[in-house]
Amino acid sequence: MRKTERYRVEGANSLWNIYKTVSFWKVMKCFIIIQIGRFMPFLRIKNWLYRSFLKMNIGEQTSLALMVMPDTMFPERITIGNNSVIGFNTTILAHEYLIDEYRLGDVIIGSNVMIGANSTILPGVEIGDGAIVSAATLVHKDVPAGCMAGGNPMQIIFTAEEMEKRKGLDNPKWQN
Repeated sequence: MRKTERYRVEGANSLWNIYKTVSFWKVMKCFIIIQIGRFMPFLRIKNWLYRSFLKMNIGEQTSLALMVMPDTMFPERITIGNNSVIGFNTTILAHEYLIDEYRLGDVIIGSNVMIGANSTILPGVEIGDGAIVSAATLVHKDVPAGCMAGGNPMQIIFTAEEMEKRKGLDNPKWQN
């Protein structure tokens, strides 16, 4: 189960109550900064924008590729470690609005993580250090450190131990 906080709503679906949960002006500010960032070719400037204006916690030398879409309502709930790569057109959500409730959850992406293009990361998910998430994956649960995961629904393809074994097989030490 993802780690999310659940908030019940009365009457119409939760999206009709959006501005009771988050300020319109905050959403507008976040949307504008994110749209600039999505097209920004300079990673240092993009990371500075997201850290300074959106309060995202982004590690050193982390790369958010072209068109990455951080959460427009609660970007401060996203943490990305050092030296990670978030692939083209990936969406990172820290909220979800449903019929009778809305949910918020922190997204924690570790260091040295590779997220493939066109992936979607749902709220309340943690991706451990050194993990690899293949392209077009719906990350709906935690990914342990060092694992390779992929698919829809997401599955663990290789555990950290299996990944280490494969690295050893791919790089045999030649003897003289």
